[in-house]
Amino acid sequence: MAEPTKTQVHIDAPLTNISIAYMNERNAFIADKVFPIVPVDKQSDKYFIFDKSAFMRDQAKLRGEAQESAGSGYKLSNDSYYCDVWALHKDIGDQTRANTDSPLSSDRNAVQFVTHSLLLRREQLFIDAAFATGVWGTSATPTNQWSDFVNSDPLADFETAKEAVLVGTGREANTGVLGYQVFTKLKLHPDVKEMLKYTTSRVVTEEILAGLVGLQRILVPIVVKDNNSDGATAASMAFAYGKHALICHVPSAPGIETPSAGYIFAWRGLNGAFGNAGIGFSKMRMDLKKADRIEGEMAVDVKVTGSDLGYFFSSAVA
Repeated sequence: MAEPTKTQVHIDAPLTNISIAYMNERNAFIADKVFPIVPVDKQSDKYFIFDKSAFMRDQAKLRGEAQESAGSGYKLSNDSYYCDVWALHKDIGDQTRANTDSPLSSDRNAVQFVTHSLLLRREQLFIDAAFATGVWGTSATPTNQWSDFVNSDPLADFETAKEAVLVGTGREANTGVLGYQVFTKLKLHPDVKEMLKYTTSRVVTEEILAGLVGLQRILVPIVVKDNNSDGATAASMAFAYGKHALICHVPSAPGIETPSAGYIFAWRGLNGAFGNAGIGFSKMRMDLKKADRIEGEMAVDVKVTGSDLGYFFSSAVA
């Protein structure tokens, strides 16, 4: 006797409570946590730089009876920024929208896609501008890489970097940026584990490591990206920040007469459309294509504004 088969009595349909999309979590991105954002009203402009030597020089002199005080002064220079505009859009065709099954949301998914791409671009701008050799007052590979647990001395290397920043600027380094692989090696380093004995913690976190090396904070970006071009048959995933480390001084917020290793200049755009972070979104109708367009724009300049306020360790681990 014929009976219905199991494939005949059930038609597969998309689950409405899960879907799978690979993307970095928002807290993986750290560019705007390292360099303060400076909202600006013009796409390009200049800012003043006071002469460091004049301010740091001991120039007061004894004053004789009925004599004028010693006179001195300082020089001003300037530098400029330019916020390039980066943009990406995702079109949603009317037919696609009408045939989309739950839990997919054409608008939400398009916004997620464009947002993630813009954040990846800003992160790469930071890496290119600040997480590279030849940028800072000192760029060096540790004499013994920190993955060499026998011969390396990462705690002493951190002190060397902090001293270089302090003696060169009068400002203490307060921030560390460690590539993920650098951080994982340091957590296992015997010198760090020995220092951990004198804390109440049993796990080396970013906060614990910052305390051990005398910094206010350590940031560990966990951004990964596909380095292959669109259309490649397979992904080529890698950590965006590599095996490097940066020690620097940055203020908690931008300000007048406030030195910083770097700033992110963020153009608010026409009528402030980009907001204080320099990122804006719009949705527009594309009648010729019978589609809706979700478009994101970003106008930023990630700029090192004090190369003497940073110390870069290139290839800190093998």
